[in-house]
This record gives sequence, structure tokens and C-alpha cells, in this order.
Amino acid sequence: MMADRGALPFSQSCENNKPYILNILCTAFAGRRQVLEIASGTGQHACHFAAAMPWLQWQPTELPDNLPLLQPRCAVYTGDNLLPPLALDVRDNPWPVPIPDAVFSANSLHIMSFESVQRLFAALGRHAADDVVLAIYGPFNYRGEYTSPSNARFDSWLAQQHPDSAIRHFEDVDRLAREAGFHLRADHAMPANNRLLVWVKS
Repeated sequence: MMADRGALPFSQSCENNKPYILNILCTAFAGRRQVLEIASGTGQHACHFAAAMPWLQWQPTELPDNLPLLQPRCAVYTGDNLLPPLALDVRDNPWPVPIPDAVFSANSLHIMSFESVQRLFAALGRHAADDVVLAIYGPFNYRGEYTSPSNARFDSWLAQQHPDSAIRHFEDVDRLAREAGFHLRADHAMPANNRLLVWVKS
């Protein structure tokens, strides 16, 4: 449900992966009412998923400086279940936005610093209620190893962009999730050597 308003910020990787992510989220979020999306980027995921899952209110967020990238696509969404984008830095204390019954983020943990990853899960541990579903998409290492040569090359490229960026180890992220009260429900293999991890707080 998008009106044609000319060129909008665009990510080819979002365009490529959104149908595969949606296929899983339709089940993972079937009983949910509202989703908080962290690091919504261009808004392609937010608009596509909101249109495909009309039972959900979708709340996109971005870093304050990145809101101009997110807002244009959200502004031309014609449905009634996409909320206005909010500014969110996961390092904020106090945590600035409500956490509904579902949380989603894609291609974010390897961009932010590991300290920011830790603070994100700490905030979820403090503020998320029981039964909140958390779904995170992106590349992960397992048992200290890359899952593909392309992920090794990508990790090298990330390090060149910023010293705090890196593909995260699944075991480290799952430990943070467990410390925050979440247990792993599913670990889905995705195209292009990515994963979609789903936790539930209990």
C-alpha cells in the first residue's frame, strides 16, 4: 500500500530479503498486536510488512540523524497501521519508547557496536513484558567461525567501515538474550548466508 511519489530512499538488500523474512514473521507475529522495529533504515521493511500483516500496528524507529532516510517512504504509505517514525538510540537511558508485544530488527547488530548490542538487550530485559516476541535478522557466526566465505569478506569490509562494526557471534547474542529473560524459539537459515532468530520472553 504505497503511493507513487517518485524516487524514495532504497536498499537493494532489503528488497531482496523482505519476502523471505515476511514468510517467517507471518507465523512468528501471528498472535501479536504491535511491533517495534529497531533501525528501520529506508522503511522498505516497515511498509512491506505492515501492508502484508494488517493486524499489526508497526512502529518504525531510527537514530535521530537517520530519520530523514526513513520518513519519506513511511509518509507515502497509505494504510492505517504504520505509526509515524520515532527517534531511537538503543543506548538511550532512560529507554525512550514503549516496548509492545513484538520487536523486530534487521541488519543492525553488525553495524552497531557490541556495547550497543549489550545495551539493547539490557533494555529489553528491563522493559519488555513476558511473552514479547523478538525477531532479529542478519549474519551471525557460529562456534567462532564464519558460515561462508562471503560472510568473511563482508566482516572484513565492515571493519574497514568502522572498527566497532562486526558480524556477531550467535552464542554471544543468545547469551545476552537469555540474560534478558528470552529463550530461543527458532533459528531460521535464510538466503545469502543470513539467519532469522526468534526469541520469546518468559
